[in-house]
Amino acid sequence: MGKIIALANQKGGVGKTTTTINLAASLATLEKKVLVIDADPQANASSGLGIDINNVESTVYECLVNGIDPKEAIRKSCVENLFVLPSHIDLVGAELELMNMEKRETVLKSMLEEIRKEYDFILIDCSPSLGIITVNALTAADSIIIPVQCEYFALEGISKLLNTIKIIKTKLNPELDIEGFLLTMYDSRLRLSNLIYEEVKKHFQELVFDTIIARNVKLSESPSYGLPAIMYDAESRGAKNYLALAQEILIKNPTK
Repeated sequence: MGKIIALANQKGGVGKTTTTINLAASLATLEKKVLVIDADPQANASSGLGIDINNVESTVYECLVNGIDPKEAIRKSCVENLFVLPSHIDLVGAELELMNMEKRETVLKSMLEEIRKEYDFILIDCSPSLGIITVNALTAADSIIIPVQCEYFALEGISKLLNTIKIIKTKLNPELDIEGFLLTMYDSRLRLSNLIYEEVKKHFQELVFDTIIARNVKLSESPSYGLPAIMYDAESRGAKNYLALAQEILIKNPTK
């Protein structure tokens, strides 16, 4: 039974999509079968893994709103063992359409019940909001990774996200755990980066991943080529950081 991990933080620009793409590619490189669900209307996780979003017939939108079998919409990525359920700008409308559905918070969970056994890991890239689709992702997930960028205002909004997680645990998904807080865009030369690290570590202690994602040019460049960093430049610091994160997650979650 595959583990479902949502990557969420309602603050934009913290590295959710970069983490989804590169963690998924690293897990696949370590011979795990991985599915990325792109639950962000911007569809950056889809294009960053080599999916031409203008040439896909079915996306996560059709699966959620029209009940299409996700197996019909899943596409192979540019990485062996890594598959993508792509997104589309239409997903913006799904927020409104889901509001009128019965059991609207559990549509994604029901959709994944049949396919989760086919994968070792399913990663859900959430949009930077706490709307109904993110609620669906957190209801379907076993755990959540919260990326936190090492910049000013880093902890802003985290209390709101933690409150949302608490509500979802109480009402919809009592099994939801925090997989970990992931520090991103770290620059060891900056005093601020070190202060943020200390602050997050002080607040969340063992919930903070040992792996820290350093600010890295290759991580920024690789999506424009439709490649994760490990395929764009395997020797880059960013690629090595995400491989270390994947290994850390595998130690916490040994699969058969």
